[in-house]
Amino acid sequence: MRRGERPVREVAVALPSTAAPVDEPQAAPADAPSEEPPAVAAMGGRPSPSASASAKPRVKPSRTSTAPLARPKPPTETQVPPAPPKPVENGCKPSYRGTKASQSQVKAALADAAARTYWPTSAPDIRIPPALLKATAWQESGWQSNIVACDGGVGLMQVMPATAEWMNQRFGQSYDIDAYRDNAYLGGTYLAWLTKYIGDMYFESDYRLDASLCTAELNSCLLNAVIAAYNYGHGAVAREDQPLAIPNPQYVRNVRALMTECECLSF
Repeated sequence: MRRGERPVREVAVALPSTAAPVDEPQAAPADAPSEEPPAVAAMGGRPSPSASASAKPRVKPSRTSTAPLARPKPPTETQVPPAPPKPVENGCKPSYRGTKASQSQVKAALADAAARTYWPTSAPDIRIPPALLKATAWQESGWQSNIVACDGGVGLMQVMPATAEWMNQRFGQSYDIDAYRDNAYLGGTYLAWLTKYIGDMYFESDYRLDASLCTAELNSCLLNAVIAAYNYGHGAVAREDQPLAIPNPQYVRNVRALMTECECLSF
């Protein structure tokens, strides 16, 4: 959850005392990147680098095109995550705290996070592809659950504490940013929120994070927009009365490549 081409981070903001109705996440039934995040700068490798929901699901309009709207609709989510902070200094090395989870533990946590239904009431069809969660975690931290970046990003999904606090309030949760399973849920929650926010504005509530809907133009699909916003913030990607923007193209290309080529997919 960082900005890639010179990372910036999210800072805390005051939230309204009266929260909008929340969708509480539910578990599903049992049945060589070129941008280097500060958190992994010292690793040697480069798996490089934050209106209220309606009470009932909305009926999606039929669309003749999967391309984003040139002029977006007003956002339906009026409570938004904290804005990114200033970049950190070059040369800073990450620190570590706690015990590092094993690859098998991380794999299980990411799979569980991908299986959750984050918007069970207003958008139950929002699902986060497992490959997207795995690739994002690899890009952000190299699957190091105990790493802390110089800019404050924590753990597996490099979640900022202020962003974690905001998401816990928005979704009525109490995830612990330092617990690797909860960190995976926080990353999945943020991806799900971005899917809803951008999907409502530009894609008429078509929430498919499907690579087959993308063209050579990076701003052609929701998947690329969500990846970009996870790294650079929703406000740099989805702007009222402006076309969809991809301010960090290399980051998006990195994650998209990792979704099919990452060594983590075989863990």
